[in-house]
Amino acid sequence: MNKLFKAHRTLRKNLTDVLQKTNYQELLIIPDGFNNNIYWNIAHCVATQQLLVYYLSGNSFRIDKYWIETYKKGTLPNLEVSTGEIEDLHFLLTETSRIMVKDYHENFFLEYTPYSTSIGMELENIEDAILFNNLHESLHIGYIMGQKRALIGENY
Repeated sequence: MNKLFKAHRTLRKNLTDVLQKTNYQELLIIPDGFNNNIYWNIAHCVATQQLLVYYLSGNSFRIDKYWIETYKKGTLPNLEVSTGEIEDLHFLLTETSRIMVKDYHENFFLEYTPYSTSIGMELENIEDAILFNNLHESLHIGYIMGQKRALIGENY
């Protein structure tokens, strides 16, 4: 599990770097050929981690339900995001990762409702959920890289 957690921290560091190094306007622009923006992809990663890890294990979310309802699968990008919300997302990227690891080591995840993902992966336990969450966040980092290229050209 330590390798999965290390990978998760690396993914979250990459997402944090994008959030910090991308200007406000570029975070919210929906590039041609995309149906969401960079900010939505990052917030969606936080929301999805809570659903995969906490909801399916029968536990309460570790974040305000606003983030889940606003950025879960099937939602549309919010184009009116305050700088305060961007700061909150920066905090959540780090804290939700730290808390998940702590909760795992404290045996917080005693149950898990099996779930079949949209790509056909079967999640049967918390370890499957954490592994898939890493795959999911990697996918969204790829989307973000494509969006950055679309916004600032091929020199990204």
